[in-house]
Amino acid sequence: MATQSLLYVDEMESPIGPLTIVSSNKGVCQINFGSKKDVHSILEQWAKKYFLACELDEHPEMLAPVKIELEEYFSGIRTHFTFPMDFQGTTFQKQVWKALLQIPYGETRSYKDIAKTIKSPKAVRAVGGAINRNPIAIAVPCHRVIGSNGALVGYNGGLDKKRFLLKHENITIE
Repeated sequence: MATQSLLYVDEMESPIGPLTIVSSNKGVCQINFGSKKDVHSILEQWAKKYFLACELDEHPEMLAPVKIELEEYFSGIRTHFTFPMDFQGTTFQKQVWKALLQIPYGETRSYKDIAKTIKSPKAVRAVGGAINRNPIAIAVPCHRVIGSNGALVGYNGGLDKKRFLLKHENITIE
């Protein structure tokens, strides 16, 4: 029988619009583009899938350190996030997301580069699928992944947000 899990949720304003943050007792599980109201149904489905029975509890105090790190990132003070993360996904997805954490601030990698990093050079499409499902936007820098031809390609938050984040990190894309 599933036990009741408690997930903490809060939102913040950012230069790219509202962000909704969700954390378990182990760490941040989600940073979504949009307000709590905008992403509520998505969060409920996700929480049921990974936590079976859970309650989403508004908890600004619990998420204050995460919001501070995000604010520092947007103000140009922070280039690396230190808050704990609690990845919920397949083993392959977690492997890809952890590889994204290795991309330094101000640099980009291609999907092919990520596939090679995780020692699955032929899994470029699967890598793209995992990146598309990155649950912790901004902190797990999927915005730093571009096409092998240097072009901007898909971004879950929209290409306008991807462009903003890359420009914020002084990355020029044609």
